[in-house]
Amino acid sequence: MRGLLACAMLAAMISAATTTVASAQVSDDVVRIGVLTDLSSWGRDNSGPGSVEAARMAVEEFGPTVLGKPIEIISADHQMKTDVGVNIVRGWFDNGKVDAVADIPNSGIAIAVHNMVRERNKIALLSGPGASSLTDELCSPNTVHFTYDTYALSKVTASAVIKEGGKSWYFITADYAFGQQLEKDATRFINEMGGKVLGGVKHPTNTADFSSFALQAQSSKADVVAFANAGQDTDNAIKQSGEFGLVQGGQKLVGLLMFDTDVHAIGLKSAQGTYMTTASYWNMDEQTRAWSRKFFARTNVMPTMIHTGVYGSVLHYLKAIKAAGTDDPAKVMAKMRELPIEDTFVHGGKLREDGRVIRDMYLARVKSPEQSKEPWDYLEIIKTVKGEDAFRPVSESKCPLLKK
Repeated sequence: MRGLLACAMLAAMISAATTTVASAQVSDDVVRIGVLTDLSSWGRDNSGPGSVEAARMAVEEFGPTVLGKPIEIISADHQMKTDVGVNIVRGWFDNGKVDAVADIPNSGIAIAVHNMVRERNKIALLSGPGASSLTDELCSPNTVHFTYDTYALSKVTASAVIKEGGKSWYFITADYAFGQQLEKDATRFINEMGGKVLGGVKHPTNTADFSSFALQAQSSKADVVAFANAGQDTDNAIKQSGEFGLVQGGQKLVGLLMFDTDVHAIGLKSAQGTYMTTASYWNMDEQTRAWSRKFFARTNVMPTMIHTGVYGSVLHYLKAIKAAGTDDPAKVMAKMRELPIEDTFVHGGKLREDGRVIRDMYLARVKSPEQSKEPWDYLEIIKTVKGEDAFRPVSESKCPLLKK
């Protein structure tokens, strides 16, 4: 009897150990995350090297391993070129054993990679791109759109400016997927609130001379000149519009996508009074200030919402792997939807079935030089907008994943 009991106990122990090993599986014995970002073009400052460091900071906060396996961060420069970005990710999947792709500033590149991720059964952790179509008609069960989108930026900013009397609008828009989507979404909310779009002009990305566009906007006599672009394009456009006296002539300037780094590049004197919407700000509380100063020591810039989004999405991904006991994409995505999103900058966030992270957004106004109390003290938070009020509601969605 003792022998039989010992054999039974040994069999149970072996079975339990086998079950534990089977349930805690990591493909290729490493969790590898590729940060696809812009290291050399017009989006470098608001994503770029900072996004890579933000991913590393997420790993440091989580711990060097998950389920007993190492976590590796690799990175590459997509140069704001779709073919370059797609080829990098294809190589990562085919030869690099990458499990998830993070960041991807530039909506055109993000859409192409988002489709590849679905085909290859990987995971996309998007922080940099803004096209709201990623979680609308193009939605995927393998994508997390973590930080912001054109719907939320347009709704929050346009609503505030129209309430302040900015009824007529003129757009200066970047001629690619993100800019076009941003203008389209903003136009909808302008019309719904009784405003009117008088016209607009489209420009290629990485434009240096905005003088003709600024003059066209000035001659439109619109109450508001809105910039549906990003990075150095936004910096150059606002600077040159200021030089042509648009603000002095009574027009409001609105950056539909602006970052702390843009305000830093433009300067408070030229950017003061500009409205913008952001998903995070470094100077919100003691916790955000501590994290941001650590980030600043590594990068020499305060974090943009893209940087904090890379950090948050990578951290949430690792938590989900731990909770799932595996890095299997379907099981990890299920846990990412199940777990509340909690990090330095997001509290009580939720990943919806369409891939949209529902989180608070902040309406901000750029301070004047006199209002700024320290370096990088650029924004005054005017209003906190709850995620369910900022992002596209389920009732308006074209995503089939929300119809189940």
